[in-house]
Amino acid sequence: MNVIHGRFDQAGTLRSRQHRLTAVDSGTASAPAARVISITSGKGGVGKTSIATNVAVVLARMGKRVLVIDADLGLANIDVMCGLTPRYNLNHYFAGERSLTEIMTSGPAGISILPAGSGLQHLTHLNTDQKRRFLDDLDSLHGRFDLVLIDTEAGISENVTYFNVAAQDILVVTTPEPTAITDAYALMKLLSTRYHQKSFHLVVNQVQQIDEGLDVYQKLTIVSNRYLDISIDYLGCIPQNPRMQEAVRRQKPVVELFPNQKTSSAFEALARALATPTEQAPKGTVQFFWKRFFTLNQGGES
Repeated sequence: MNVIHGRFDQAGTLRSRQHRLTAVDSGTASAPAARVISITSGKGGVGKTSIATNVAVVLARMGKRVLVIDADLGLANIDVMCGLTPRYNLNHYFAGERSLTEIMTSGPAGISILPAGSGLQHLTHLNTDQKRRFLDDLDSLHGRFDLVLIDTEAGISENVTYFNVAAQDILVVTTPEPTAITDAYALMKLLSTRYHQKSFHLVVNQVQQIDEGLDVYQKLTIVSNRYLDISIDYLGCIPQNPRMQEAVRRQKPVVELFPNQKTSSAFEALARALATPTEQAPKGTVQFFWKRFFTLNQGGES
């Protein structure tokens, strides 16, 4: 088995989880809101975008309506990884030239993608008006999708915290490398202490054996149990496989090119874990969280 599940509650209290679809509070009955999952990391090069792409494809094969937002606004990769050449991207959206629907493109297995433009340094610091407009426009899409996956940029920039606070679930990606573990902890610490995020999912990528993933999980839970009031939900590990690099070169998801590989099985197990409702009440709708983000950052960037 490639993905092992575990739960650890640092606060000493079991935090139940319930990943269910929620309704937008509009005063009338409406379509269920999409569940928003950020896929994030403290360090670059840990395979975050590969995980987002392959998990999205598996979820689509499961019958889910999936939207992937490439929120790595300065170094877009999802469209390249899928062999796509979109005509428009988020640069056109934030410039006011195109709507979200107009820049949306179709990817493998029918997933929808909001692509980001690469090499656009000015997008790495969105202003408040841009964030508010994106909030409103994304919220208008709530009935079209079951799940929204946000592939954030790596690190602890304002854009990273913005997209993570917007999500109902935060999936932190790391590897067994000491620097990646340290940076994953730093990211969770920032989101916990400044933005009051208390629940995180964890996946350990590029492991040689299953025990490596468990070791990383234990290290993070030991130190966070000592210094932070958070819970970490271990969703497992993805084995290192040269087929991953081949899939990247061929610009295809590994789950499509090599469906019988252990790595593909691990992605399938991870997708099932993310798609399975548990007992935690969701944070709320997308609107609720982004309003909360602006409340936490009053007087912030302009």
